[in-house]
Amino acid sequence: MSTQTDFVIDLGNRAKVPIISPATSPSLSVKENPFFIRGALPSSSQTKAIAAIVKNYNWTKVVIIHEDSSIGTGIVPHLTDALLEINTLVPYKSAISPSASDDQILKELHNLNTKQTTVFIVHLQPYLASRLFLKAKEAGMMSSGYAWIITDVLTSFLDSVDHSVIESSMQGVLGIKPYVPRSNELDMFTKRWRKRFCQEYPDMDPVELNVFGLWAYDGITALTKAVEKVGGTAIPKFKKADTRKNLTDLDTLGTSELGSLLIHSMQNTTLKTGLSGDFCFANGELHPSPYQIVNIIGTGQRSVGFWTEKDGISYKLKMNGETAKTNNKQLGAIIWPGESIIAPRGREVFTSGKKLRVGVTVSGQMNEFFIIKRDSKTQAQVAGGLCVDFFNEVIQHLPYSVRYEFIPILIPDSPTSPDYDHLYYTVLPNPCVK
Repeated sequence: MSTQTDFVIDLGNRAKVPIISPATSPSLSVKENPFFIRGALPSSSQTKAIAAIVKNYNWTKVVIIHEDSSIGTGIVPHLTDALLEINTLVPYKSAISPSASDDQILKELHNLNTKQTTVFIVHLQPYLASRLFLKAKEAGMMSSGYAWIITDVLTSFLDSVDHSVIESSMQGVLGIKPYVPRSNELDMFTKRWRKRFCQEYPDMDPVELNVFGLWAYDGITALTKAVEKVGGTAIPKFKKADTRKNLTDLDTLGTSELGSLLIHSMQNTTLKTGLSGDFCFANGELHPSPYQIVNIIGTGQRSVGFWTEKDGISYKLKMNGETAKTNNKQLGAIIWPGESIIAPRGREVFTSGKKLRVGVTVSGQMNEFFIIKRDSKTQAQVAGGLCVDFFNEVIQHLPYSVRYEFIPILIPDSPTSPDYDHLYYTVLPNPCVK
């Protein structure tokens, strides 16, 4: 966990021993901790990829749902900034406590359903996310018109989510995760992993290694290579602290005389044949890799595209040496929630069920402004005229959808024509005049 890593990094700084950690919290700084090496991508590195998806569908408002913990809050400022860069607003951020009850989650979802946006970015760990999506299904928010994007903290761990939850409540969700290319090394390792897992845990279903497991393996391999480099030129020594003084337990830690050489070697190590692909440290940070965009269908996930810092979104990704070249600047076909193939507009309002009632006067004298016609096929009354066309155009440019209907109001040409108060009460769905 990131909070635990912060403590261990402090020990590493005191003892001058390199600390390799897969912690993703953006608050953990390599620059401020000279003996810290991040063996994973920080959660903030995916924010531009998520923003690219939002921009691809012209969504102008999104809601961020994150875990109310150090794991969940760290990404929020970075994600908000990335969305603001593409002129997308975040009108609301929902913090879900890991200890929240199902009723509290459902209540918050009903609250979210009033925010005039149907696009949600979810940054929750698997257990809490499972409960959220089950309740979202119950609230009717996994239907047509909604869009859900999950971050890599969930996408990379989908194997740990109950398949019944995925199949019943997560259909059509988009996910993002670091891309791991296929290779002979990975295939051979996977076979060895499955064989050994079945031998040691014969009563358990096989568990596949996700990208964090592959990064951990590559991190140990990089450490081995670094030790080999410095091992022949230095004698491992650990200088003990002066225990004669009245020191605390932490102050009695010794210091490694080999650590400085080892950290220098580790900070610029490259594995061309890593299980996770090109595994490269640059100044203590893992070199960014492409992100894969997946669509959850059935109990699995289907790739619909990629994102790179250099080329943005694309349907296919070709690796040529160290350069990622992309083509077809669109995502593949996506099945959205509700089995819809039409991308959500992101601004529907479903909660009220009421329509805006717009009165259209019918006098027979100003047909160029207001006119009510009867459709010859459907026999429905259709409003037209300059004012109606202008009204329709304004509605289309609102940042949210409004359900409305035109109400024809006959205005007889006589000195006793109804006044505007009469028109008002005519338009009211249930007028109550005292």
